[in-house]
Amino acid sequence: MKKTTLFLLSLLICAVAYAQPQLGKDKIEDVIAAMTLQEKVNLLHGCGMAMGTEVKFPGTAGSTYAIPRLGIPSVYMADGPHRLVMTPTRAFDSQVYNTTELPSEITLAASFDIDAARAAGELIGQEVSDYGLDILLAPGINIMRTALGGRNGEYFSEDPVHAGNIAAAYINGVQSKNVGVALKHFAVNNQETNRNANDAIVAERPLRELYLRNFEIAVKNSHPWSIMTSYNKANGKYVCEDRRLCEDILRGEWGYDGLVMSDWNAGRNPVASIQAGNDMLQPGQDRQRAAILEAAQDGTLDMALIDLSVKRVLEFILKCNTFKNYQYPNETDLKAHSKIAREIGANSLVLLKNEDETLPMDGVKNVALYGNTSYDIVPAGMGFGATGHGYYCVSLVEGLRKAGYNVDKSLIMPYQKHIEEQNKQNYPNGLPPFSITAPLRADELIPDAKTLEENVKNNDMAIITLGRACGEGADRTKEHFYLTDKEAEMIKAVADAYHAAGKKVVVILNVVSAIETASWKDNADAILCIFQPGCETGNAVADVLSGKVNPSGRLPQTFQVNYGDAPADKNFPYDYKFDMSAFARAFSGGSAKDAAERAERQAEHELKQNVDYTNYDEGVYVGYRWFTTFDEPVSYPFGFGLSYTDFSYDLEDAGMDSDKCHVTVKVTNTGTKAGRDVVQVYVNAPKGGMEKPARELKAFAKTRVLQPGESQTLNLEWDTDLNASFNEKKNRWDLAKGKYTFMVCKDAQSDPVLTSVIKY
Repeated sequence: MKKTTLFLLSLLICAVAYAQPQLGKDKIEDVIAAMTLQEKVNLLHGCGMAMGTEVKFPGTAGSTYAIPRLGIPSVYMADGPHRLVMTPTRAFDSQVYNTTELPSEITLAASFDIDAARAAGELIGQEVSDYGLDILLAPGINIMRTALGGRNGEYFSEDPVHAGNIAAAYINGVQSKNVGVALKHFAVNNQETNRNANDAIVAERPLRELYLRNFEIAVKNSHPWSIMTSYNKANGKYVCEDRRLCEDILRGEWGYDGLVMSDWNAGRNPVASIQAGNDMLQPGQDRQRAAILEAAQDGTLDMALIDLSVKRVLEFILKCNTFKNYQYPNETDLKAHSKIAREIGANSLVLLKNEDETLPMDGVKNVALYGNTSYDIVPAGMGFGATGHGYYCVSLVEGLRKAGYNVDKSLIMPYQKHIEEQNKQNYPNGLPPFSITAPLRADELIPDAKTLEENVKNNDMAIITLGRACGEGADRTKEHFYLTDKEAEMIKAVADAYHAAGKKVVVILNVVSAIETASWKDNADAILCIFQPGCETGNAVADVLSGKVNPSGRLPQTFQVNYGDAPADKNFPYDYKFDMSAFARAFSGGSAKDAAERAERQAEHELKQNVDYTNYDEGVYVGYRWFTTFDEPVSYPFGFGLSYTDFSYDLEDAGMDSDKCHVTVKVTNTGTKAGRDVVQVYVNAPKGGMEKPARELKAFAKTRVLQPGESQTLNLEWDTDLNASFNEKKNRWDLAKGKYTFMVCKDAQSDPVLTSVIKY
């Protein structure tokens, strides 16, 4: 009898288990109904701080909560944005799991190439899929408000149309591989200094036209699986606790139907975060779970909101490869991906100056490299999203040698020794985990007169590389915008020596953001801005220097004459050194000390401007919008870039109706070398009762490689709504009546090469 009872009990247990609804087989509503309150609360959080046991592979970023009885697995996330970040080695495993270091985001944006952005996304998406992960925590698309933003290299542009369209192409590329993205950092996250508490005080018009429009374009054109909210406040509210941003605008106005998650260890008030439409708190903290559970039990938090967020999490999980039990190969085609990275890198380099056809280096055989960065190149950004660089980097020395040039050996050892000594001095305990591997080196090595004399005699050309790097956790300071005294001295000494012998000097800018160039550019015969071209840096640079690839990149950021020329500059922590230890505390889940310190300052009415709060007084006049409208001089404008060949343009059509605007342009290569060109369309709109910038970018496109005499017709199209301005008094978008001037320009400040005036 006892055995029979136990048997019947087992059957009953199996029947009950079998009766449990299963995700993917039953309605999501039935799965939610079968969940306990604790399970629902758990699902709204990640599984704890990652980089350890709670991730699929070491070095990845986190996971969602699993409920096996309901068929709900964990899905897995990894940082990006220009490399799938994970530890290449694993315990008790002889295989090495390398990933490809793509050009950084500012570099990719400099391509002005939608196809290149999609190719970059496809590459990294393929690696995410091949290694069995589900979500790439990228891309970041916040506006480069000033030249000193710590994550400028990880963002795309100072212009929202440019940033939004490049990001959309990248996202479409990633998600074409059936893995998702987390578009970030939503929103107004334009500085790293005190980012966990800083309040961005920005009026509604610039908020809408600049700091949200890039996200709107990306959301509507690529439908990202998830969006990550930022740490900072916007107009007094933490973004992840702001229902107007996360729900009313993002979902209500834009129609977004995906998941919204917090940045790691944001969500100080977890209940307010869920109420605002921030569905998942990452990486998940015990205090957050406890607070949401208590609020649900006492009725403070509406169960309908919890169920809605749970539904969004489940819809998110349903898309993922892990849920579909995808049998990933756990290896990827690194060789093929390196080739793509090289092509994208070379396609993104920006030629800023080229006097007397200094480049390409025809007839040059022997070159001398100067500048510490010539021997310590920075391939990509730093921070949690990019710790150092990938499994290899082609140096400038290697790239030039492979291209057939002889690099002066007499300079290599002195520079290597000098760099090693500096690293010991700057980092006595080893290189820091998040930040700058090639710091601002005040003591740039300057060859003495005798060495220079010997170099000049033995070489056909001098190449000087200037480096700047930065990353997550800190902004650059004003001094990083300018050359150091020794850098300026080195450029002048090298230039004087080579020019005296009738030989040319090329300067390479291996920078993370704009730097000062006006004071020294006359010393250079050619200037090539490479930003950070990824693992194939040396090869990509050599491809352009040699003429194998014709430069076709354009600046995604204005290179102003001096820091302070732009109105946003004064409202930025340009002279404040951020406390890295406070940054680290936030990532260990302990930001209470920072909050207490801020509360004390607030109580004493001593909140620090540009630290505790930042006024966006410049309104819509960010970047080129300021310089073009008020005719302020710049060193190199947004959208600028030279070529080894020439192009002409013919306007074939232009129009504007209630839905779409378009400009059709035929581009012809009128020079002697094959190359690509970028068409940029700016619009001057009627005022309609509001002050407006003199011109705003509305569309851009890049030709294929055109042979001499070859033409290509490009049709550039954009939504007519992009011509509208936000009327704060009426709280609505206004599309003014009157004359719209469509201008095809070489850059943001040049005279138009084609113009069409359209009455609307």
